[in-house]
Amino acid sequence: MKRAALITHGHPEGAIEPVTAALAAAESASVALVATPEERAKHGAAGDGLEEVEALGDQLDLCLVAGGDGSILYALRQLAGTGVPVFGINFGTVGFLAAAERDQLDEGLKRAFSGDFEVMTLPGIEVPSLEGRERGNVGLNDVSFARRPMGRVAELSCSIAGEEVGHVRCDGLVVATPAGSTGYNLANQGPILAWGVEGYVVSFIAAHTLTARPLVVAPGDTIEVGNAAGREPVDGALDGEHAAELAPGASLELRFRNGVGSLAQLQGANFYRRIRDKFGMLAH
Repeated sequence: MKRAALITHGHPEGAIEPVTAALAAAESASVALVATPEERAKHGAAGDGLEEVEALGDQLDLCLVAGGDGSILYALRQLAGTGVPVFGINFGTVGFLAAAERDQLDEGLKRAFSGDFEVMTLPGIEVPSLEGRERGNVGLNDVSFARRPMGRVAELSCSIAGEEVGHVRCDGLVVATPAGSTGYNLANQGPILAWGVEGYVVSFIAAHTLTARPLVVAPGDTIEVGNAAGREPVDGALDGEHAAELAPGASLELRFRNGVGSLAQLQGANFYRRIRDKFGMLAH
């Protein structure tokens, strides 16, 4: 029997509909629907039909997510490197990574459990020095650095392939994958990288200069982000989740890593149509 894990967003009261529908669809498709103890506990009696597993792993055939991009990214990180496809149904706000929308719930569940989808392999950004961290050391969307609230303006440097390309007073810096280029990087007026592009993009946040420009970096080139000596610590985050403190005078190396996540998409899905539908016309 096939096994699929269920992950929902952080608002359990809004997840009753997808949990109930997923259990019924899984039973009809002869798929065992499993969840971690934390996930089952979120849904009370509605989650009684979920088989409990201690942790997600490569013994799964599918991971079904009923939530927004944050929940989908969480699932992708939990299953990084396993090859298990993550099929998202958008119960969030934007849902750029989702394969189906909320009003397509029944059809989406049917296609998810029957395997009627394509799988897109997503790259990530690895921070090698964070090896051994319980929540992992790879971001699927971005790795960001930001000054702390009420703190002084940061002074960050960025070196690529051993060459310093920027030393800027700023509020922070974002290094994003193509999938993440439509998130924090886009809000920071960085360029959009189409899915399938090999490379990542660096953009400073609120740079106090006229010359700091976003830069697209080749996948084989490492990035080193440094915090100037004599400044204050800055916070480092993977996909928006705090991961490290970058102390004054310290630096972190970032690397592009292929084959990290497996994202399920319906056949015929088009990146450029999705850009238009989710964020509006690029020019009007």
